[in-house]
Amino acid sequence: MAGTITLTEKAAKRIARIMDKEPDKTALRISVEGGGCAGFSYKFGLVAGENEDDTIITRDGAKVLIDALSLPFMDGAEIDFVDDLMGQSFKINNPNATSSCGCGTSFSV
Repeated sequence: MAGTITLTEKAAKRIARIMDKEPDKTALRISVEGGGCAGFSYKFGLVAGENEDDTIITRDGAKVLIDALSLPFMDGAEIDFVDDLMGQSFKINNPNATSSCGCGTSFSV
């Protein structure tokens, strides 16, 4: 059975705050692309609409879209937002990643 992709409360609040400042955008799109220092990398972007094959994750008024090709790579992942000494960023806690780079934006499976 496929795992569920979850969105933490912190991430949902941050996405909602970003969307408030972008009235022509409706969601945060997260996709997985080949490349990055560990093999795959996450791409984040604001979009105005969803595609027919998107998986939609919502929480507290925030919406995240993940395309069908990226979905298997993110199966069971948790989307979080961190604010620490390294800065502010979205972080994907991905159980499918066997390793990741130091910056946390690329991974391998």
